[in-house]
Amino acid sequence: MAKLSVSDAAEKLGVSKEAIHNRIRRGSLQSVVEDGVKLVILNANKSVQAKAASVNAKKTASHADERYYKLLEEQNAKLQQKVETLESETRSLRDQKEQMLIEERKKIEQIYKEKDEQLKNIINAISSKFILNAPEEPLEVEIEHIQKEDSAQEKRLVSLNKYLKSKDFSKKKRSKIKEEFKARAKEDPRVIEIDKKYYIDLQKYDYSDFSL
Repeated sequence: MAKLSVSDAAEKLGVSKEAIHNRIRRGSLQSVVEDGVKLVILNANKSVQAKAASVNAKKTASHADERYYKLLEEQNAKLQQKVETLESETRSLRDQKEQMLIEERKKIEQIYKEKDEQLKNIINAISSKFILNAPEEPLEVEIEHIQKEDSAQEKRLVSLNKYLKSKDFSKKKRSKIKEEFKARAKEDPRVIEIDKKYYIDLQKYDYSDFSL
């Protein structure tokens, strides 16, 4: 049996000084106070057993830590493998998508090419028909005839703004009619647009459905 200071007892048992104080409070270690100093009473066998238990506890904790880290490494390896698999699948899908887009583009280009060829053939056929059926009058006479038609049409044309001003329409109705002409300008041949201004040909066309 030996009397040791708290520090010496902690070193001998392989634990911290706080652990020694905790054992004293729990009664698992005996202590005395001599000359104002707390001394720990250690039994030689108990000291060896306590130290061995401390060492075993540390080994157990160390083994537990090793198992924990090993488990983490295994899980990390599995996750890494999953990530690599997903990346590989993603690359494969991206390559497939790009290949599909390339094939679709080629198909579309081929379709347009075939349509262009068909359109060219139709235009050539129509041109040949017109050439075969064309009158034998000189080109100058045909041009003069077209120019006369254009001149006659220009004389018949009336500015939409001028026409609306000549009518007793409200400002709201005039605005509505202009919007209607604007909406139908591209599809209705009766709406004549020159320099972004609208004209009407009352001698040639009927505009009763335009709210005029």
